[in-house]
Amino acid sequence: MKRFFSLLLLLIFIPKIDAQEYFPNNESVQNKNNNYTAFTNAKIFVTPTQVIDKGTLLIQNGKVINAGKTVVIPKNTIVVNLEGKSIYPSFIDMYTTFGIEKPKRGEGGRQNPLYDTKKEGYYWNEHIKPETDAFQNFQYDNTKAEELLKAGFGVVGSHVADGIAQGSGILIALNNEDNSKRLLANKITNHFSFTKSSTTNQAYPSSLMGMIALLRQMYFDLDWYKNGNSTTTDLSLEAMINNQKLVQIFAAEDKLNSLRAAKIAKEFGLNYIFKGAGNEFERIEEIKKTNASYIIPINFPEAFDVSNPYLASQLDFADLRLWNQSPTNLKVLSDNGIIFALTTDKLKKMDDFRTNLLKAIQYGFDKTKALEALTTIPASLLGKSNEIGSLKNGSLANFLITSGEIFDKKTTIYENWVGGSKYVIKDITAKDIRGSYDLTVDNTPYKLVIKGEITAPESEIKTLDSTKVNSKISLANNWISLIVKSKDSVKTNFNRLTGYIENSPNLNGKVIFFDGKESNWSAVKTAAFENEKPKDKGKDEAKNNTIIPVSYPNIAFGNAEKPKQETLLFKNATVWTNEKEGILTETDVLVKNGKIAAIGNNLNEAAATVIDAKGKHLTSGIIDEHSHIAISNGVNEGGHNSSAEVTIEDVVNSDDINIYRELAGGVTTSQLLHGSANPIGGRSAIVKWKWGAAPDEMLYKDQPKFIKFALGENVKQANWGINNPTRFPQTRMGVEQVFTDYFQRAKEYEATWKKYNAASKKNKGKMPRTDIELQTITEILNQERFISCHSYVQSEILMLMQVAEKFNFRVNTFTHILEGYKVADKMKEHGVGASTFSDWWAYKFEVNDAIPYNGPIMHNAGVVVAYNSDDAEMSRRLNQEAAKAVKYGNISEEEAWKFVTLNPAKLLHIDNKVGSIKVGKDADIVLWSTNPLSVYAQAEKTVIEGTVYYDAKKDEAKRVAIDKERNEIIGQMLEEKNKGMNTQEPKKRIKVEYHCDTLED
Repeated sequence: MKRFFSLLLLLIFIPKIDAQEYFPNNESVQNKNNNYTAFTNAKIFVTPTQVIDKGTLLIQNGKVINAGKTVVIPKNTIVVNLEGKSIYPSFIDMYTTFGIEKPKRGEGGRQNPLYDTKKEGYYWNEHIKPETDAFQNFQYDNTKAEELLKAGFGVVGSHVADGIAQGSGILIALNNEDNSKRLLANKITNHFSFTKSSTTNQAYPSSLMGMIALLRQMYFDLDWYKNGNSTTTDLSLEAMINNQKLVQIFAAEDKLNSLRAAKIAKEFGLNYIFKGAGNEFERIEEIKKTNASYIIPINFPEAFDVSNPYLASQLDFADLRLWNQSPTNLKVLSDNGIIFALTTDKLKKMDDFRTNLLKAIQYGFDKTKALEALTTIPASLLGKSNEIGSLKNGSLANFLITSGEIFDKKTTIYENWVGGSKYVIKDITAKDIRGSYDLTVDNTPYKLVIKGEITAPESEIKTLDSTKVNSKISLANNWISLIVKSKDSVKTNFNRLTGYIENSPNLNGKVIFFDGKESNWSAVKTAAFENEKPKDKGKDEAKNNTIIPVSYPNIAFGNAEKPKQETLLFKNATVWTNEKEGILTETDVLVKNGKIAAIGNNLNEAAATVIDAKGKHLTSGIIDEHSHIAISNGVNEGGHNSSAEVTIEDVVNSDDINIYRELAGGVTTSQLLHGSANPIGGRSAIVKWKWGAAPDEMLYKDQPKFIKFALGENVKQANWGINNPTRFPQTRMGVEQVFTDYFQRAKEYEATWKKYNAASKKNKGKMPRTDIELQTITEILNQERFISCHSYVQSEILMLMQVAEKFNFRVNTFTHILEGYKVADKMKEHGVGASTFSDWWAYKFEVNDAIPYNGPIMHNAGVVVAYNSDDAEMSRRLNQEAAKAVKYGNISEEEAWKFVTLNPAKLLHIDNKVGSIKVGKDADIVLWSTNPLSVYAQAEKTVIEGTVYYDAKKDEAKRVAIDKERNEIIGQMLEEKNKGMNTQEPKKRIKVEYHCDTLED
């Protein structure tokens, strides 16, 4: 039986060896070295906080035997005296792609979009590939390893960075001498990202919200599969099950994405370590609340070359700030108690790692914390504290030998030992020959000065008449070699000096003349070397730039502090109540605890801030029923003809400058809608524009459930280009069939669950699969979720109402609805509202019949009508759009104003809280300089729940401050260039403004 199990284990192990030849177990053919090596008289950092002065480090067989002041040194031990030197644990980078070839697309290159995977036995989406095994894709890279070794790294984690679920990673010791000691773990991490795979052309997902929805569905499927409910084997989910006990790493790559991934982690009880982006300081409060650990890059942006003022003016204010503030990120994270490791990921070159880390330390990052982030913390996060990250007894002999403190600019790293194998970076035996000499070459006198670093000296030779001779000096194993450039050999008559360095302060050796003759040379030391004291340049390098304080959000027009709720008393305003009281003149409005507390005359409140509103107009905030601003990485999930599983709530972008512009236009609430790429789009997000708040804080509390549907040209791909129209539907009648099919599937899905839930425990059978998409559509059938439908042509408008009635529900809102005037009576009968444009028409074929009287005609027919923007620019002047109802339809001013306030609130089912000025409603109000329907009206204050988020006077002060700050940072960048630092060409940030039909590249 024992022999049987031995053979079985051998058979299991052999394929690994065959598939992977980079970690052979060849101890039988190597000469094992069992000798001890003792490093004495060194300052030893056993851990960042456990330090031994004049201690001894004893190693054997690649491991630490002991470290201390009184270590017993066995006989026949190799003793290395490191007096004056320091020993540190080698660094760990747990997030790299070391040794992994960049994944390539298969044969055929870019093809038409793939909608269904052709891979059998794997997960239905090819961007989910947890079966990827970095161990099977790995090939040790000596050249890259040397770069990492020189930077101080001894161990790296590596993985295949491709896809949303990327598979398992490995842990590698950078042992260039002994390949049998390289593999520390063939599976240690499990990787995720918000990036599609480059090896497949599968269309879904095409947006960030689609990726988030796909991850959610994957975890639901994983739980369902793990509990034995599937009748088939899924190799991807099998791999995911096997990977669940590994360290889970999520490459968020942005502060807001970290918050998004943290929501997924909380929802499914996961413990992700987030790979950050270096901008975490901008949302540190929210980052801290994730309670997660992080892996942080230090690829600080280079200064822009702002010497050309025209090009400098193109730079986005946020990019200027990021350059100025990035070096503080590590300090901010550390000061807030966030556990993080450091990574070399995203660096242009490895030399930048030390440069940037020293810069972060210069800006306040604690040196001990820095060492922890490179040693004990990554070791702990990987669950390998007993093996790596310290020099405790039994740990791998991974350590650095340095000339002094590791994070001192002048410190030299001499050697990097990994698993007991030495990698020489700089010659530790090199003697200090720096100084001034009287040089004599074949009886001809010269002056010689040797300066620079001990292991990388620089030479300067002058003749007696002070003529400079270009020369280059090098040291190796105590041999000196000094070469004179050929063009200067005439001045010296020789082109090379060589010699062995003795213990004497003087130098001598053999000289070779340019004609091949040889003779002797000698150099008598006349003065010791003194470090040159840098003049202005050194002072500039030591001086930190003034760091601009973070604002909320950390872009132009951000607030120095998050705005706070106030008690406000508006006196003597013209109040547009939108209630039966109509428009009140010379009226006071009291705002308290975020609500409208009182409306009347001669109101008083001792604690209130009094605002003189005489001659001004006070209205409820504008509500935009159809908006696409403040959405991250895609307004459309067009990979499928239905994307009911995605939600805009996942991708609200709190840092969009359009939010501030909306507030300046009096907008307080918007519905952020999915685009119109597919018949059944994604779920919407109703938001209040709380400028400076985090994305989740902007979401309307307990908001009604909405989803975007679409009709017309966009969904049938008539305008997608020649390579795209391959997805069903391709016709308007196909669109109707999509709706019918999905509603029928949803009915059957619900019936399946009802049957399962009603069955007794004994007869339940296999649990149905949770399908987020069909769950959402079921909510529509049960009238728990409302449809806002993109529409133009009357035939399609009638069609969707008929489909809805067939399945016994009602469409909530037709948006655009530019032919609504043709079917207003049918809309009234169905009970659907209209959210339209005031006067947009003829911008594409299906809009040819649009007229500016559309809104008033529907209104007069009894349909609830709102005007929306669907556009970042128009949303800033919806007050003027409302006025067009007066111009084109003879609608009263009061009723026209409801088109952008109370009516959209009704369409969104939030009119019990917003849309009018009424006691008890949310204090979402705007103070206008004059009649809000006037083209001259300006919003002077925009208030949401009693908090002032826009103030025209403060806006003026912000503009002055922005100009000042911009000039200050540009001045800092000019100094960087003058100091000879690297700079980059100015780049104008191109911001995509989303519309219904915007598709991600």
